[in-house]
Amino acid sequence: MPMKTAIFFIFLFSFNSHAIDLKALLAKVDDLYRSEQSVAKMEMEVVTPNWERTMEMDAWSKGTDKTLIRILSPKKDAGVATLKLKNEMWNYFPKINKIIKVPSSMMMASWMGSDFTNDDLVREYRYSRDYKASYVDKGDYYLITLIPNDDVVTVWGKIQVEMDKKTELPTKVFYFDEKDKKIRKMEFKERKIIDGKNIPMVMELVPLNKEGYKTMIRYKSLSFKVKVKDSVFGRKNLQKRK
Repeated sequence: MPMKTAIFFIFLFSFNSHAIDLKALLAKVDDLYRSEQSVAKMEMEVVTPNWERTMEMDAWSKGTDKTLIRILSPKKDAGVATLKLKNEMWNYFPKINKIIKVPSSMMMASWMGSDFTNDDLVREYRYSRDYKASYVDKGDYYLITLIPNDDVVTVWGKIQVEMDKKTELPTKVFYFDEKDKKIRKMEFKERKIIDGKNIPMVMELVPLNKEGYKTMIRYKSLSFKVKVKDSVFGRKNLQKRK
C-alpha cells in the first residue's frame, strides 16, 4: 500500500473513531424530561428587578402531546391551571371561573409572569429531527449548533447546546434571534437519578436582553414509573382544585 494511501486511511479511521452521533445526543435533550407518563411536583421562582415570587405546582404528562400544570400556591394563584394537548393550550382562571384558549398570537407571551413563554410549553419540534446540527469539540463538552429546517416555525434563528461529554447531558442552551444576537440562556443543574434516568433537577432561564430577570424551576419530586389516566387531560379537569 502506498504511503500516502496508508496515511489517508489512518487519518480517516482516527476521524471516525472520534465522531459523535449528533442525532442520538440531541434525542437525549429532546427526551430529557419526557417519558410515556410522568408526575411531578415543582417550584418556580421568578425574579425581576422590582419583585420576586415563588409558585408551587403539580404537573402530569403523557407522551409529548398531553401536559397539565396546576398551581398550588401562593394562595392568590392557587387553582390556576394550564392544559396542553398537542399544539393547543388552555388556561383556567378560578377567580373568574373561565377556561380560555391561548391563541397563536399569544404563544410568545409570558407564562404565569415568568421568563418562559406559552410556546416553551407547547413546542412540538425536536432538535434531533427538525434542526440541522453541527458541533465543535470544546474539551469537556461539545458545543452543538442548531439551525432550524425551512419548515420549522420558530422565533429562534439559531440554538446552541453545551453537552457534557461524560454525562451526555446538556449544561447550557443559548437562544439567538434571526440577527444572530444571543437573547437568552438556559442552565441545567443538580443532576439526580430518577427512575433510571439522569435528570437535572433545576432549570434556570435568564433573558440576556433584560437585566435582573431570571426564572428557576426546581423539581421537588419526579416520577416516570406511573400511570396517568387520559381523563386527567380533559378540559373539565382544569377546574378541579386538586
